[in-house]
Amino acid sequence: MSIQQQPAAQPAADAGTSLQQRAAELDRQDPLAHYRNLFIGTDTPLSYLDGNSLGRPLKRTAEDIGAFIRNGWGGRLIRGWDEEWLELPQTIGDQLGRAVLGAAPGQTIIADSTTVVLYKLIRSALAAVADPDRNELVLDTGNFPTDRYLVEGIALEEGLTLRWIETDPAAGVTLDQVRQKAGPRTAVVLLSHIAYRSGHVADLPAITEAVHDAGALVVWDLCHSAGSVELALDSAGVDFAAGCTYKYLNGGPGSPAFAYVNQRHLASLNQPIWGWMGRKDAFEMAAGYEPAPGIRGFLSGTPAIFGMLAMRGTLDLIEEATMAAIREKSVQLTTFAIEIFDALLAPLGAELSTPREQEERGSHITLDHPAFVKETVAELWDQDVIPDFRAPHGIRVGLSPLSTSFGEVLHGMSAIRDRLKG
Repeated sequence: MSIQQQPAAQPAADAGTSLQQRAAELDRQDPLAHYRNLFIGTDTPLSYLDGNSLGRPLKRTAEDIGAFIRNGWGGRLIRGWDEEWLELPQTIGDQLGRAVLGAAPGQTIIADSTTVVLYKLIRSALAAVADPDRNELVLDTGNFPTDRYLVEGIALEEGLTLRWIETDPAAGVTLDQVRQKAGPRTAVVLLSHIAYRSGHVADLPAITEAVHDAGALVVWDLCHSAGSVELALDSAGVDFAAGCTYKYLNGGPGSPAFAYVNQRHLASLNQPIWGWMGRKDAFEMAAGYEPAPGIRGFLSGTPAIFGMLAMRGTLDLIEEATMAAIREKSVQLTTFAIEIFDALLAPLGAELSTPREQEERGSHITLDHPAFVKETVAELWDQDVIPDFRAPHGIRVGLSPLSTSFGEVLHGMSAIRDRLKG
């Protein structure tokens, strides 16, 4: 059944069954259920509702890292750089592009942290515009702090003007808002595809087209998108995109982020952080910087091999399961979570700060209530129920389609209800 055909969830009472029975039936019918057993910790009673902050590790990852230490690092030693490691940023980048991003080879690379990658992309986009009359950057007030801080810093460095889109905290950036703000003085627009707090999904293709119609370039933050929703960056004509790999891609704490640069920009790429690994011949050690051709020129320092090895297992699973199936389960998980919210939490005064329309939300929902404070989440963590806190009084429930079960969602949200009841 496609996402568009997915019927709206019926309240438990209308369906003539309990939430527990509904969860059990959804788990029995889940074609991706067997993937859950491939992750560490899923055989415990713990309810993990924060996979959109840090994904569970695959059991395979421990084996892959152990084998790398014994045979790669320990066996090949420095020879490993010439034999494989130097090419991993592009090899894994191409797999990521193919499996997750809708990107042809040669446009995606695994590089630095998300913050550093975004800085490179924004500065590269500004250099590509190269029009002194375009001196404005457009972003939104609800974007992730790193994105806002970066743009504020770059504007200060370059003497640029910021044009802010005021967004609804329970929703996100709309096409009309972008059209109103992007104009003849706009150089670059930076937006998150999925709002980190509300889970709202922006209309990436239409907004990209609107930015281009205004004569500007767009940089998309895909941190909450990559691995949870289907993407088609090439067909949408996206200019630049970045995203982390420790959420739905399960690369582990601090695993390196990815950069996507559309093929049409690569020949004139002018990224600002020149490092030896991004040079035309890194081991020539010569004077002067000549950037490597293509996406490799986006590298700076030595690649973080461990984090890349960890994400390979998930990319293999995604290619096997397909992003279409993963997105379908994501919709079913959030639909069930909203059903639970309506039955258990709304009667207690909680508010849903996430769009109810399934095509407008990603793979997490946010629940707001004045009683939700940091201590509330800490108490839940002590019970092995792990959601996330988002100021000022929100609990974010993140649902990772490959590792989260419907029963796990019900267990965790029931505990939230119990905590709210006191």
